[in-house]
Amino acid sequence: MNIERTFVAIKPDAVQRGLMGKIITRFEEKGFKIIAMKMLEVSNEQAASHYAEHKGKPFYDGLVKFIMSAPVVAMVVEGIDAVAEVRHILGATNPNNADVGSIRADFSPVMSCNCVHASDSVESAKREMSIYFDVEKELCTKWKTRMEIILDDLSK
Repeated sequence: MNIERTFVAIKPDAVQRGLMGKIITRFEEKGFKIIAMKMLEVSNEQAASHYAEHKGKPFYDGLVKFIMSAPVVAMVVEGIDAVAEVRHILGATNPNNADVGSIRADFSPVMSCNCVHASDSVESAKREMSIYFDVEKELCTKWKTRMEIILDDLSK
């Protein structure tokens, strides 16, 4: 099994609309382990680091302004093929193209308010986790979810 960690941020629009619990539940019900989570107001420095690859693009200022407009819920999610699977649960960036049943199809009215961010690769996940967490101190890794216990029992 390919166990990965990925970074997820519940964006300001979803926080303001009270969707945090519904979004977190999607990951937990799929069997993922949330090993770090906190609500925070994103600083200028964090926003610039998070969107560094978009600096200079016409939409950069809007991204930074939006991510700083209200709190976000930052999470580190762990599980089998977490990067790809979490992005599948989110759905396409543009909610009009998102699969029925995905978070963005269910909760996002427009692309500029698409509720959730998730890393697009293991490398991006490591970079993004370090923007929001002290990875050496803030990850809770010494426990097992019910899914992990079941999978451990099946492999014996």
